[in-house]
Amino acid sequence: MTNRARVTGLYLFLQLRKMRTTIMRMKIQIITLFPEMFPGVLNASMLWKAQEQGAVEFEYINLRSYGLGPRKQVDDTPYGGGDGMLLKPEPLVAAIETAKKNDPTAKVILPTPRGKLFVQSEAKTLAADGGGYIFICPRYEGYDERIVAYTDLQYCIGNYVVTGGELPSMIMIDAIVRLLPGVLGGESSAAIESFQDDDISIEYPQYTRPEVFNGVRVPEVLLNGHHAEIAAWRQSQRG
Repeated sequence: MTNRARVTGLYLFLQLRKMRTTIMRMKIQIITLFPEMFPGVLNASMLWKAQEQGAVEFEYINLRSYGLGPRKQVDDTPYGGGDGMLLKPEPLVAAIETAKKNDPTAKVILPTPRGKLFVQSEAKTLAADGGGYIFICPRYEGYDERIVAYTDLQYCIGNYVVTGGELPSMIMIDAIVRLLPGVLGGESSAAIESFQDDDISIEYPQYTRPEVFNGVRVPEVLLNGHHAEIAAWRQSQRG
């Protein structure tokens, strides 16, 4: 092969890799009153790796920027009375519309107790979809119900209450992004994890060195080098 052919081949390889990265990149926009909460999570570990590889791009939209009047009001008291404040529809819808201009096909996700339980199969579906997402982070006592009409998906991460939608959004984003091609590294890394098959099954227990720790030994079957026996043991230990 001539040097010219090598250079041409390398150029085509780099172009194809560039195209693949561009096609696969997932854009995630986050509408929140507290954008400063996210970088510590999204810029670390696998989520940082995903950005470095070009698999995902994060953008923060500060809801306060769409607040009304000189005080940039984003909340108000609920009709009918009651404690707390609700996020107003005008700022939220304006923020969603801005996010849609950035990515017209992106799906809008709302964390809410009324939503579908977020399980591993949902994360797999969202990761495989190939499109972008817009996460809304509610605060205070919630949101004006009329914004639901502007969302595509509503999820609940469990039967408990947290202060706002930031933590649920981080959890869902982490679960989705780590499943994007190449992020975890090993081809079977995600396949053997808990919940991956049926949202129920738990991965088998695992051990590393030392062989004995505080009097507790690693199961003997893992030390004998017999792959069929190890596979059978692992299958028997799955929850």
